Amino acid sequence: MIGTAALTFADPREAADLGAFLSRLLRFDRAAAVRLLAVPEPRPVDPMEPDEQGEPREAGERAGGSATAGGVLAVYGRLPLGGSGVLALRTAQLAGPAPAADATVSAGQLLDAVDEERGAVVLPPPVTGPAWAGMLPPRTGWQPLGSTDVDLVMPQLMESVREFKVRADEVPEHHRSRAVLDRIADEIWARPLAALPEVPLRAAHAAYRIGFLHPGAPLTAHRAGGWLRLTAPHGTVALRTAVPGAGLGLTPLG
Repeated sequence: MIGTAALTFADPREAADLGAFLSRLLRFDRAAAVRLLAVPEPRPVDPMEPDEQGEPREAGERAGGSATAGGVLAVYGRLPLGGSGVLALRTAQLAGPAPAADATVSAGQLLDAVDEERGAVVLPPPVTGPAWAGMLPPRTGWQPLGSTDVDLVMPQLMESVREFKVRADEVPEHHRSRAVLDRIADEIWARPLAALPEVPLRAAHAAYRIGFLHPGAPLTAHRAGGWLRLTAPHGTVALRTAVPGAGLGLTPLG
């Protein structure tokens, strides 16, 4: 059982950041579940090679310590923004001896267990996981596609959000169904990101909606098989690109 496992963050601020991430997921789905992996004392990683469990190197750098100080907590959530959705990943460096854990838990219960004052979290009991939780992005084989920064991405992203709103408003109200709006969104978000042409705009939109895009922050893109991922210092989004007919249209809410 991992229900009593307590994890302390190397940087106490990570507790608040994890809470914010979970709160955003719950705005999309009040019954959201997350897949979490607590990895004790991971091996040092090559700074030029993507990690095996999300982004432990970046989390370790942010905490001001090595990637082997106490382990890494990786939390995966799904943004239900289309047929297959987009996965979002938040990681944090752990302090001291960390128990290994691999489970799917309630995002709401995990949020309730975050202790910002202590900079810690108690892992809740596991729940029956949704199908996506068993189909995470691969651990290895990621190839770099390029890098840019948030400031070069935001103009295109905001213009696309405006375009969606204009086109949605042009649809007569009696025809404005979810399917119609998703078709408009899918057309817009399937376009290439100008700053990273191999990455669809939907990846940047998902990162924006989950709060990963901060002004001036660097962005890197990688591919592994049918998966793409876009990584910022505050988290990563990943999406499958080799599933025929899987609509990933992201509909702006505001």
